[in-house]
Amino acid sequence: MLNPAPATIEPRAVETEFHGEVALVALNRPDQLNAINEEIRLLLPQVLEELEHDDAVRVILLHGGTARGFCAGADIKEIRAAETALQVRERNMRRAWIDGFDRVTKPVIAAVHGHCLGGGMEMALACDIRIASPDAVFALPETGLGLIPGAGGTQRLHRLVGQGRALDLLLTGDRIDAAEAHRIGLVTRLAADRQSLLDEALALAQRIAGRAPLATAYVKEAARAAGDLTLAAGQALERNLFALLSTTADKAEAARAFKEKRKPVFGGK
Repeated sequence: MLNPAPATIEPRAVETEFHGEVALVALNRPDQLNAINEEIRLLLPQVLEELEHDDAVRVILLHGGTARGFCAGADIKEIRAAETALQVRERNMRRAWIDGFDRVTKPVIAAVHGHCLGGGMEMALACDIRIASPDAVFALPETGLGLIPGAGGTQRLHRLVGQGRALDLLLTGDRIDAAEAHRIGLVTRLAADRQSLLDEALALAQRIAGRAPLATAYVKEAARAAGDLTLAAGQALERNLFALLSTTADKAEAARAFKEKRKPVFGGK
């Protein structure tokens, strides 16, 4: 009797691999240009939470794991049962998948190539650093579809580029290239070309991973809070976090390494 053929294992829409202390998180829907479907909405927050609690991981690098682009936005082919406006609102409030980025204390880098549209751009906005290849294209086209961005685009974009530029992009839905995105502050860094993007992003992630983990987490906390706090409140938070770090083993290790003229070895304590 012949053995039954093994069941086909479908690739996940979000895949993770590890390069030392850096976790590479790849969107993996190549035939749909990584369009965001229910699987991505469910898996991505789970993956981020797992990596947040993995002590071996110090930096997370998100990228479009396919050749065609980072992410084309929401999958408009995804079939949903008819919903009322109240049901849509309740569903979005109950499972705001993009909020998974806000719960991560570790640095998160987005490496962007090709199309970065709609929800894909909102994912990039939710990351701490964005590095793009010259072929990257950014847009929030929702008003042309009778909608507005629903995963933080209206809230995060103006914090990066200012209200005027943000409204220009939000109201027109215009596409901008990587050079313009870099000029206005949407993109932090430009890679030399598409082929070197992931290598450059990984090198950046590894540089950050080599620094004191508690310090990177606290500087991220302070910097992200700055947009919501008064200057006085922000400075108070900064002083408190500075005081906490001053008693850590990593701070002592940094001082020893400086005296011994060697690279510090941080343990995250």
